[in-house]
Amino acid sequence: MVADQKSKSDISFAGTFASSAFAACFAEICTIPLDTAKVRLQLQKKAASGDGVALPKYRGMLGTVSTIAREEGLTALWKGIVPGLHRQCLFGGLRIGLYEPVKNFYVGSDFVGDVPLSKKILAGLTTGALAITIANPTDLVKVRLQAEGKLPPGVPRRYSGALNAYSTIIRQEGFGALWTGIGPNIARNAIINAAELASYDQVKQTILKIPGFTDNVVTHLFAGLGAGFFAVCIGSPVDVVKSRMMGDSAYKSTLDCFIKTLKNDGPFAFYKGFIPNFGRLGSWNVIMFLTLEQAKKFVRSIESS
Repeated sequence: MVADQKSKSDISFAGTFASSAFAACFAEICTIPLDTAKVRLQLQKKAASGDGVALPKYRGMLGTVSTIAREEGLTALWKGIVPGLHRQCLFGGLRIGLYEPVKNFYVGSDFVGDVPLSKKILAGLTTGALAITIANPTDLVKVRLQAEGKLPPGVPRRYSGALNAYSTIIRQEGFGALWTGIGPNIARNAIINAAELASYDQVKQTILKIPGFTDNVVTHLFAGLGAGFFAVCIGSPVDVVKSRMMGDSAYKSTLDCFIKTLKNDGPFAFYKGFIPNFGRLGSWNVIMFLTLEQAKKFVRSIESS
């Protein structure tokens, strides 16, 4: 993603996949507390009390983080980290690793010059959809573990850990249940992946044309922030629907979840957790892209030696 003209002679797919998986996992470890806060906020519904509507348990990103840490302990903020890392190895490695080859496929082998934004978006949609189709079970388990809050004394947890969650879901709900929410998940991840990778690619390409800017950490920082902002603005509604479908089996379909959310909680519910989502995706993209660029540089030096 340095410059479009150079992408064809870049590092190998294996090197890109390894760099992408490593960068995505590192970003996941750093930012998963914000993701846990985001999931709790998204799953929170209006609670009726005797006198009307009760105050929500979780309020704001920092409030949610502090509530979880106070009630459940600091480690609860890293709930779902194991399937989260499973997800990033598969999803992060595939969606980013395949982006350049797919983009080059769409423009053709003889193409020279700046790749059009439409082709970048198409490549991002393609790799995001393909990668999450494979990685959906890891996403489901991650959300299920994150969604489980503090339980009353004596009430056992649904899952003792990530591997137990996989086996329990298969045993109780069937193998196909691992792909619960696949519709909104494909929509979300294809859209967000296109927003992230295409905007990072485009912003970086634009910055590099400004006199004084070079392919360095400052450029990667600005491009990563731009990628995170576009991803959240575009992907938040499908992200909320995905989290609700994965966290609650009461919804019959994507459309049913969308309609019930709109009817019961109003249109602003689709932007629930927007600030923690941007805090999460913005910081995630900055950390991931900065790490990715350095990892690719390291791999490039090994492969060229």
